Amino acid sequence: MRHLELFAGIGGFRRAIDLVGQDYHVPVICVGFSEIESKAVLTYKTNYNTEGELELGDIVNFTSDERNVVELPNFDLLTGGFPCQTFSMMGAMAGFQEDRGQMFFRIMDIIKFKHPKYILLENVKNLMTHDRGKTIRRILQELSAEGYIVHHDVFNSVNYGLPQVRNRTLIFARSSKYGDFEFTNELVSQHFNSLERNDCSLCFYNNTIDVLAKNVSEKYYLSKRIKPTILSDGSGKFKSNSEIDKLVARTLTASMHKMHRACQDNYYSDMFIDSKGEIRPSTWMSKEELAEIPIRRLTPQEAFMLQGFPSSFASDASKAGVADGALYKQAGNAVSVNTIYAVLSYLIDNNIMRM
Repeated sequence: MRHLELFAGIGGFRRAIDLVGQDYHVPVICVGFSEIESKAVLTYKTNYNTEGELELGDIVNFTSDERNVVELPNFDLLTGGFPCQTFSMMGAMAGFQEDRGQMFFRIMDIIKFKHPKYILLENVKNLMTHDRGKTIRRILQELSAEGYIVHHDVFNSVNYGLPQVRNRTLIFARSSKYGDFEFTNELVSQHFNSLERNDCSLCFYNNTIDVLAKNVSEKYYLSKRIKPTILSDGSGKFKSNSEIDKLVARTLTASMHKMHRACQDNYYSDMFIDSKGEIRPSTWMSKEELAEIPIRRLTPQEAFMLQGFPSSFASDASKAGVADGALYKQAGNAVSVNTIYAVLSYLIDNNIMRM
């Protein structure tokens, strides 16, 4: 299986494909990758051997010269988590009207020349309803026009061995010459639950306790000054229930390094961690009382683990010079490894994809 990873980030697709290749005993070759963020590239190259691979860099610049696309080595599978901010509820929802929304068409520039057998794309859940469904219909039409049968659905990482609520739209396309197929979250989830965990190289976590470490650096703890703000429920239009010590984490975001209120980000008390989740002080303490006990944010290693990466991915990147702020952003932008593994495993075992 030869693979091209676009908008690679820290390599969530690649990690999943590598593990599938390992578990199914088939060779997997990454022919190249594209990523514009220099710190993400550093994390990527720290954790993967990219020697001999084509580094596309900025996909806009790369595809602007048709010769670059034509000269790409052949590959079987194209993957990409194209920029989601322009379709996200957290963003302006400008869709294809914004430059980042146009990135899908740079993917199409490559597909039109290389026609890989398989395409797997990821974006936010809101892509399904953006612009009253016009955006997803345009994407499906573009892929269909190039001779692909396309299916899509929303997948939640919490169903795939990761204690994080993370709903994402996945689009899978296969050359129409191979016929139609079934592709839904329900089918993939059922298949994933039938797998023997001992036969999978994935990391599985029952809840956040399996991820949270004891005795972490003091720099991850909230100061007395900021705790009242973090724990506040807000006011007016921005009022929401702030809750800490969640067994299933809230969706990781690219902006979590900014430390939002506890209604948006994930925070944990020492009491919760030390008791392995048996004690949840937020169930009986007032906000004022909570502000007096040790509470911390996730570490970058924990954030990476909640996305299905080994903690060493973050640790090694940190040693290579990637700051915590960049690591948080990378984790928030990443594709959940377990979800992609589950999809690929389903596709292979049902003879929809051949490695």
